[in-house]
Amino acid sequence: MTVTVRAPAKINLGLSVGSPRADGFHPVATVYQAVSLFDEVKARDAADGEFSVSVTGEGADVVPLDDANLAVRAAKLLAKTCEVEAGVALSVHKSIAVAGGLAGGSTDAAGALVACDALWGTGASRDELAELAALLGSDVPFCLVGGLAVGSDRGNVITPVLARGSYEWVLAYADTNLSTGEVYGELDRLR
Repeated sequence: MTVTVRAPAKINLGLSVGSPRADGFHPVATVYQAVSLFDEVKARDAADGEFSVSVTGEGADVVPLDDANLAVRAAKLLAKTCEVEAGVALSVHKSIAVAGGLAGGSTDAAGALVACDALWGTGASRDELAELAALLGSDVPFCLVGGLAVGSDRGNVITPVLARGSYEWVLAYADTNLSTGEVYGELDRLR
């Protein structure tokens, strides 16, 4: 069996970043908006305990194919938490730029959680998936919910916001990749 999930990119309509906390994370206040730019995440049955990922599309050559891949980590975390013995072969087709601030890895992780939950029939609740998402990364909980939301704490505490109408966004990409850690490090240096 194969389960396919479309995983949307996100933009930050506003972002306020505080100084690093004792745990190393930066407190943030942000407004997230999901946009109609998607990666496609497929989860296919695999032998018990076997986890793999293949990646095609935008920036595929720089996406890790081992446990550093957030989608693989998401699948393994769900399997461990729900005591699933089955494995999964993930395939990701990327349309979202890698390291472009659009949560490409985070949305793939959220997509893997949803796809594997359906594939394995774990019956995990939305709240249970959100708890797992928060363990994977600060943007993953929003990517699980989508829409428009306020993010607080590390960005992982999500409060949905009602919005009227539709909006058109023009996204411009840098010709280099920017890691979140490096960007936050430079922000700290400049303060």
